Amino acid sequence: MYPVKTVETPITPDPMSTAQVVRRVAVFGGTHGNEMSGVYLVKRWLQNQEAITRPSFLTVPCIANPRAVERCRRYIDVDLNRQFTQEHFSMDVPSTAPYEVHRAVELNKKFGAAGEAFDVIIDLHNTTSNMGNCLIIGSSTDSFTLQMVRYLVQRSGLVCPVFLTENPAPNLKMADTRSMGVHGIENGHYGPSCLRSVSRHGLCLELGAQPQGVLLADIFLRHERLVHTCLDFIHKFNQGEIFPKETLEVYRILHVVDYPRNKDNDLSAMIHPELQDKDWHPLKPGDPMFLTLDGETIKYEGDSTIYPAFINEAAYYEKGIAFWATQKETLNVNELQVKN
Repeated sequence: MYPVKTVETPITPDPMSTAQVVRRVAVFGGTHGNEMSGVYLVKRWLQNQEAITRPSFLTVPCIANPRAVERCRRYIDVDLNRQFTQEHFSMDVPSTAPYEVHRAVELNKKFGAAGEAFDVIIDLHNTTSNMGNCLIIGSSTDSFTLQMVRYLVQRSGLVCPVFLTENPAPNLKMADTRSMGVHGIENGHYGPSCLRSVSRHGLCLELGAQPQGVLLADIFLRHERLVHTCLDFIHKFNQGEIFPKETLEVYRILHVVDYPRNKDNDLSAMIHPELQDKDWHPLKPGDPMFLTLDGETIKYEGDSTIYPAFINEAAYYEKGIAFWATQKETLNVNELQVKN
């Protein structure tokens, strides 16, 4: 009923990687206007930019979606974090286009390759799911970002699961999966239209569980700690520190699972109590997955163990996502130093 297709991808990294010195870093909050810890950290740093200053590069804080922040809404017309596409960047956007399309083009012109070409984007998000201190990356081959994430895992003092939005197979799709509640991932990748994709290196810090429109002190402080640890890593990199070869445990996306639905496309079941809040925990064949409105348990019937993430995320109801199915992998991370 809910098949899992796992593709093994051999990883054969070079023994040493180099990356250009980092000159400009942007820290975004309010990509979604009701995710409050990023919003208020950036507001604070806009008033006191010295707090995120490092000697070897410029750090710029920015509210990504100011209209949505003003109204404390996820977005005004459409999800901003899905609008950073080459289609939008290569066209004259009509005045009637959604606000977030115009905003994405504006941000790309300032921070992307067409503008000041920021080297690193750190995008701050919250989730209503029990994701903890989740680090979201889009590539298994970007040694700079992998080393930065590994530095966060080692030096932040926080437990940080790593969510890899790069799919293991270039054209992985599942036949007739919508009717089963399972969606494939188009073009083998999820996330190329997000804000962090406009820079050379990008990282999303997705912390939860936090309700929409609510500011929780512990999550605010963890977000702050992670940003400062990122900036410390970048400064050490610029100063010539060599980061040795490492391994990094990640959760790579496979597909998304929708809620069971009736003939009217309305929900007919909810996340099972034994799965709720169990992000990153193994879901084995036969484990409870959904509970129908009539009290019947729907079990996971896949062929292998998966690791659900973003379980019961409030913002994903409109997207038809009950959770992301992921597989656990260990990546080899190249030794890294700044390019001379």
